[in-house]
Amino acid sequence: MTTTIPPYRSRLHPARAGFRHLLRAEWTKFWTVRVRLLVLAVAAVVTVVISQLGASGSHSEGPVQVVTGPDGTVVNDAFHLTHRPLTGDGTVTVRVTGLRSADGGALESWAKAGLMIKANLEPGSPYAAVLTTPDHGIRMQWNFTGDTPGSAADAPHWLRLTRSGDRVTGYDSTDGTHWRKIRDVRLSGLPHTTQVGIFVATPAHQVLHRSFGGTSETFGGGKVTGTFDHLALRGTPASAAWRSTDVGGPMPNGPRRADAEQGRTTTDASGEHTLTGRGDIAPDESGGDTVQMSFQGVFVGVLFMVALGALFMTGEYKRGLIRTTFTATPGRIRVLAAKTLVIGSVTFAVSLPATAVAFTLAQSTLRANGYEPPQFPDYSLLDTPALRAIVGSAALLSLVAVLALAVGVLLRTSAGTIAAVLVLVILPQILAFALPLPAAHWLLRVTPAAAFAIQQGVTYYPQAENNCLPESGCYPMQPVHGLLVLAAYALVALLLAAWRLRRRDA
Repeated sequence: MTTTIPPYRSRLHPARAGFRHLLRAEWTKFWTVRVRLLVLAVAAVVTVVISQLGASGSHSEGPVQVVTGPDGTVVNDAFHLTHRPLTGDGTVTVRVTGLRSADGGALESWAKAGLMIKANLEPGSPYAAVLTTPDHGIRMQWNFTGDTPGSAADAPHWLRLTRSGDRVTGYDSTDGTHWRKIRDVRLSGLPHTTQVGIFVATPAHQVLHRSFGGTSETFGGGKVTGTFDHLALRGTPASAAWRSTDVGGPMPNGPRRADAEQGRTTTDASGEHTLTGRGDIAPDESGGDTVQMSFQGVFVGVLFMVALGALFMTGEYKRGLIRTTFTATPGRIRVLAAKTLVIGSVTFAVSLPATAVAFTLAQSTLRANGYEPPQFPDYSLLDTPALRAIVGSAALLSLVAVLALAVGVLLRTSAGTIAAVLVLVILPQILAFALPLPAAHWLLRVTPAAAFAIQQGVTYYPQAENNCLPESGCYPMQPVHGLLVLAAYALVALLLAAWRLRRRDA
């Protein structure tokens, strides 16, 4: 005779047997195991302490002379300019006929020659420019951080800038007759009399060497010659003569930069202008990222969160308690959802104040160690880069706990789960410090380690020459996009865990 055992059905009232009751049960499981609370507390303390120790070991040489743009961004503003003052509205047009290296080296990809309207000759003053580059075509750039592409064509090419009040419009043309509008921008505070003219600039050549022993960068060269013709100015010029100036270099009232060589301009009988110079017009991204430097303890905090998430799931498998859980609640997907919400919310709730305290203390230490304005921004908790990094770092710690929970369902062993998640999250970070830069960038795009990009406080602009070194806190993805990579891994792992729960006995 075969006896059929009916499936378990809860005798509780439906309101008590709902998902809310299941959440309460999972929360009770979590906090009644005191070692889990201890791990949470240690994780928070370690995050703060390691961040503070990291900040204490970082020192800047102290205040240096920097140039800031109209929005306060630290910028490079050094180039050779042939110019005239323009009073009121007007239009300046030129044809760029060539751009070549003047020192025998290869042209940098962001070497540039073109037209500019600038508030004055002081470095950092507002400007708008249309220019040609070797590798990025025609561009319109303004106030150092603005950049809009024009045509893909190289020189020879016609360029035009038109001023109307505080608005400047850029155009380009292949024949000087049919013009294509690139962009219309507003330059706040543009004076009635501005400087207009043609310019050349190029970043210094960078050579990068990377190995497990460290990274070295060398800078050198960087001098270009641009040729122009059909230079014409319509409007009210304050003088009839074109003058040449090294902006950011030697000026009539004293040197601006000791390392800037005098540029030169020559004009032949046919009206062709040849300008030679060096320098760059772009954000200066050579300084440290003080936001990222304030979260060094998060890297260590990940270790505790991975262990916590893994043990919250694998502990029940090890002791056989998972059978009791699934007997009481046959809906296994609901159990997984409840465990995910509990571990995710608890770790985020603890991590958020920890990252906020870590940032506040580290910022104070960094300022005391020479990381002071204007070279380094003075961030408060509510400033966008800081707030994003604080909340994002807490979300990172929470997501790795959820990822470990899901992998724990798949592997069902604590040691294997912890090792697998650490390989995914931590190992790419370590390897990225030594691999060739393209391989390092690839690794930090396709693995959960991309989430550490959320700690970036510096905006990396494409028009600024920058090697984007992971060891300097630079990541190849935007901060939020990097965090989404980790979120995607956690979601896929949860879906696989749900599939595994439905197909395999406890």
